Amino acid sequence: MFLRVLGLLSLAFAGMMASDWPQFLGPTRNGVYPGTDLAASWPASGPQILWRKDIGEGFAAPVVASGKLILFHRVGGKEIVDCLNAVSGDKIWSYDYPTTYRDDFGFDEGPRSAPVIADGAVYTFGAQGVLTALDLASGKKRWSVATNAQFGVKKGFFGAAGSPLVEGGKVLVNVGGPNAGIVAFDANTGGAIWKATSDEASYSSPSVATIGGARHAFFFTRAGLVDLDPSNGQVRFSFPWRSRSSASVNAATPLVVGNQVFVSASYGTGAILFEVNGSGYRKIWSNDESMSNHYSTCVYRDGFLYGFHGRQEEGQALRSIEWRTGKVMWEVDGYGAGTVTLAGDRLFILRENGELVMAPARPDGFHPTAHARIMTKVVRSYPALADGRLYARDEHTLVCVRLK
Repeated sequence: MFLRVLGLLSLAFAGMMASDWPQFLGPTRNGVYPGTDLAASWPASGPQILWRKDIGEGFAAPVVASGKLILFHRVGGKEIVDCLNAVSGDKIWSYDYPTTYRDDFGFDEGPRSAPVIADGAVYTFGAQGVLTALDLASGKKRWSVATNAQFGVKKGFFGAAGSPLVEGGKVLVNVGGPNAGIVAFDANTGGAIWKATSDEASYSSPSVATIGGARHAFFFTRAGLVDLDPSNGQVRFSFPWRSRSSASVNAATPLVVGNQVFVSASYGTGAILFEVNGSGYRKIWSNDESMSNHYSTCVYRDGFLYGFHGRQEEGQALRSIEWRTGKVMWEVDGYGAGTVTLAGDRLFILRENGELVMAPARPDGFHPTAHARIMTKVVRSYPALADGRLYARDEHTLVCVRLK
């Protein structure tokens, strides 16, 4: 009887995990959907669009937890956090605050950073560095910190963009200020707990993993990779990894597999694979020929990476490379930019032109099995995949697509 109950609890927990996408790149921050409920094929007309909504500006990815979808966008002079019913799209609550952000290059002026849902709260990081905590149930503000003003942060090329990391009762952010490059805030009060480095902020979101029994937070700052203890901010090591061009950005998230960490950037920088041991590291390989991520993070399966290589504006290639060597297994040149999500043994590729493509994650070649145009405008945001439904946004629209 005990084993039967234990099995049912395990199934329930797996179902709960599969139903949520509470942060950037999913529940484990590696672009992997843990569910097994997705359809193997779509009709010729494409997967069913369950609902669409007109939305404001922004590149912030949607997130989903406990049946609620959080959308972070800008309408007029306000950054807005909307909580929607994830099934119907109906609004549950809304919170907003004023913003004066202006993009120096004429791009979208909405928020860039994906919200985080954790422990009954929603955390957002606006384009001007406003970090806010809201109650998930009601939308009421718990606290807010204007990080740019408090820590003397210079305006970056494209505003604040890295998604916060909630870990051990703290909200970790690549703030980018002098002696406050990375800051941990108390998740309940917003007070600063510790500060580390003077690295300027990048557009990369941090990741966290347990290696050798210890928690490691990995930040790919504007200067390079930083490994620190998330409990106290002690830096274990830092490794410079950025282009010599002042106009360059680091944007992809560090990808951790076991005790190895992969980081990649464009602008003539390339990729590097580390092995992490205690407070040190060993470089396994690095080059600028294997995988040069501009803003999209690769996904990993069975010893191989799948992702977008090259500059977005120059026409990227879709590639698979071998994890341990960087060897290019296959390439689809001129594929355009996009994002890659992994579900089981399948890739779900959302291209910048609004096309959704499904293909097996195989190192022997790219063999797409289904595709459909689900949006008509430029797509720069990452999607969320929760409870068999894909949530994606382009410049003006949020869509919910049934993939079960």
